[in-house]
Amino acid sequence: MTPSLFQTVGVIGKRRDPRVTDTLGRLCALLREHRRDVLVETETARLLPSGSCPTASREELASRCQLIVVIGGDGTLLDAGRSLASSGVPILGVNQGRLGFLVDVRPEDMAATLAALFRGEYIRETRLVLEARVRRADGGLSLPWMAVNDVVIRNQAAIRMVEFATFLASDVGDGWEFISQHRADGFIVSTATGSTAYALSGGGPVVHPALAALALVPICPHTLTDRPIVVPASRTVRIVLGANESGATMTCDGQIGTALSPSDAVEIRRSPQDLVLLHPRHYSYFELLRDKLDWGRNPVGMLKK
Repeated sequence: MTPSLFQTVGVIGKRRDPRVTDTLGRLCALLREHRRDVLVETETARLLPSGSCPTASREELASRCQLIVVIGGDGTLLDAGRSLASSGVPILGVNQGRLGFLVDVRPEDMAATLAALFRGEYIRETRLVLEARVRRADGGLSLPWMAVNDVVIRNQAAIRMVEFATFLASDVGDGWEFISQHRADGFIVSTATGSTAYALSGGGPVVHPALAALALVPICPHTLTDRPIVVPASRTVRIVLGANESGATMTCDGQIGTALSPSDAVEIRRSPQDLVLLHPRHYSYFELLRDKLDWGRNPVGMLKK
């Protein structure tokens, strides 16, 4: 007998949000109808009746599951993505949030989407992930911080600018190529995935997810000619704080982060492990942009299929 596709499925829901409970219950029932083994993340299981499904930690989900289904908004998927990317387990997102660039399955479409997925009818997509390390002025080096959307440097005080310099790793040897000196409210290093998030609000470009590129976006720069640029993701970005800059922070995906000290350097590189997303077979990136960003529709008859 041929083994079932995605035999063990993990489930992660938006934390402490009872609004996802009904969808969680229906998802678990659908998976059992398809004779899949279901593991619910320990924290998520608190939203379900006690003992209704086997539970597992994030680490166990990564090692035991062939598929993870995330129910919530983009923030829930970003949180799951950071913790699961290194395992290579694919993620399917069910939208129980608001905007939903990453969680693109509607709850009412779960049954049809899962049936098609278990027949092998889906789109598999990889998204690059960032690793950020803080090289302290005293010589210390932090463990890597992971980011799916972006790494942001800014001051904790909302009305204070930050002074910093940016560099790009040389493609010849071990040196650094100086980009610019900046005075701005902050700086965003964004993946293509994050190009429709904070970076877009800051005037950055929309970057197609198939491109291995990073958008470098200054936030409200003091000099109006300090514009966003796009660089290859194969080269490390380095941001060095000024010697008098106190109160700055680094955040990853707007969810985790650390405080920075004067003259600290943040080095951001592409992680060796990409995030794997699964989409319904009718998924279209540009249809998603038209829907979420209210782009223009194709007039009848303008383009033939």
